[in-house]
Amino acid sequence: MKKQWMWMLAMVVVVMLFAPAAFAQETGGAGTGKALSGIAVGFGMAIAAFGCGGAQGRIASAACEGMARNPGAAGAIRAAMILGLVFVETLVLFTLAMIALKVS
Repeated sequence: MKKQWMWMLAMVVVVMLFAPAAFAQETGGAGTGKALSGIAVGFGMAIAAFGCGGAQGRIASAACEGMARNPGAAGAIRAAMILGLVFVETLVLFTLAMIALKVS
């Protein structure tokens, strides 16, 4: 596990070393910036949706486990689960709004 984290840290360092050179370059054509912006929007939303899906799965899993262990508290657990799901989904909607504002 530690070797995997070191590998990921090394890859982040490599990306950080090349990022200034990539941002310093001027755009080649008139439409290049818009095309790259669209690709960035797709990746950004995909990352947000991936994180949201994982978080919502963990929330639902923990809530189901809690309700199975204590059926008497199912109502309170369900209310807390729905509130947590709303907060996680709101993060994705805020990401979508920020991406829409950035592109336009």
